[in-house]
Amino acid sequence: MARYTGPVCRLCRREGMKLFLKGERCYTEKCAIEKRNMPPGQHGRRRSSKMQGYGVQLREKQKVKRTYGVLEDQFRRYFEMADRTRGITGETLLQFLERRLDNAVYRMGFATSRAQGRQLVRHGHFLVNSKKVDIPSYSLKAGDVVSVRQTSKENAAILHAVGEVKGRGIPDWIALEGELGAKVKSMPTREQINLPVQEQLIVELYSK
Repeated sequence: MARYTGPVCRLCRREGMKLFLKGERCYTEKCAIEKRNMPPGQHGRRRSSKMQGYGVQLREKQKVKRTYGVLEDQFRRYFEMADRTRGITGETLLQFLERRLDNAVYRMGFATSRAQGRQLVRHGHFLVNSKKVDIPSYSLKAGDVVSVRQTSKENAAILHAVGEVKGRGIPDWIALEGELGAKVKSMPTREQINLPVQEQLIVELYSK
């Protein structure tokens, strides 16, 4: 499956904000945004001029795409699903992305980043309602229980992430349950999705 394999810190610098793509490093002074908050490339300083219209809409879309680690075709499919669903399209789009299993694993504290969550899911370390699921884009529903497989409970990466999550917390739509397990209490609301973007601009971009 296609995915971005280049340096992720340059993505944060391009968007001018932390996208938390590199786990613990993003919370330290080593973070690229802390050291040099400017777009990458030899003309990076020139790009800091104020954008308008299409440029602003594009940057909002790129922030969301890069945060959740999806490429253009898949992101457009999520938008089309959200557009067909009753409710506010922008908020519904974020809900679809937030309900991805790789994101949920990160939010539950079983991975230090969404990229690591994706890898752990692909390697079959998790169960959803007691059944193995190895599809990162699997969409969770309210009431679903995600747990670490018995054979993976000593996995060093997962145990390290569980200890590290204490510093960033767990969103209200998730409840820890038992040993290395968590339950989706409800669908995430916009207030519970801690993502500083203007999703309405994405709707306007795709509606042209």
